Order: sequence, then structure tokens, then C-alpha cells
Amino acid sequence: MSYILIVDDHSDIRRLLSISLCKEFTVKEAEDGVTALETARHDHPRIILLDVMMPGEMDGMQVLDAIKSDPKTRDIVVAMISARAQTVDHDEARRRGADAYFIKPFSPLQVVAWVRSHMT
Repeated sequence: MSYILIVDDHSDIRRLLSISLCKEFTVKEAEDGVTALETARHDHPRIILLDVMMPGEMDGMQVLDAIKSDPKTRDIVVAMISARAQTVDHDEARRRGADAYFIKPFSPLQVVAWVRSHMT
């Protein structure tokens, strides 16, 4: 089954995205990079909405690198979500394989529209 994985260490961001998406899509959540990577490898979501700055063993960029370097997961569509708004941050995420980059605070409607366009 195709689903969206939301990864953010802040429960309020996960909840906002989940509420915005759950009427149309199956949504799962993870609060850290290690869990996100394990879930991606095991369940293979269609899309991952991935926070850049997370505490713990892996931040979002490290998770992105691991997903895009693994032949089993590299086809997962990944959108980064970050408070880092500099062009260099966006460019670095794209260079590493991110499919989109949303800056906090983001418009949930914009994220939903982007997800819709990538779920087919």
C-alpha cells in the first residue's frame, strides 16, 4: 500500500501534516532519523516529508543520503521541511536528491497540493 511518512521531532508539525493529509492518504509518522530510515527500508513509503534539523543519531540530510544511496529506497520521493531558508540549504538538499524543499512555516495546502501531484 502506498503511503506518506512524516518525519519531524516536533509532534505539532507531524500532527499538522497528518491532519492535512489523512483525509486523502494513508499517513505514518516517525520522530527521528533512525526510525525514519528503518521505516523507509522496511515499508517503502511512496513519499517522505522529512525535517532537516533533528536531534539524535541522524539528521534529515543524513537520512536523505541513506535513502538516495540505497537501490531499494532511492525511488522514494523525499521533500525536505526546514526552518533553514537560505538558498544554499535548498541547493544542498537538491544536490543530495531531495525532490522538494518546504520552508517552515509552510502552507499545509501547498504541501498537500505537492503530495497530490507526486502520489500518482
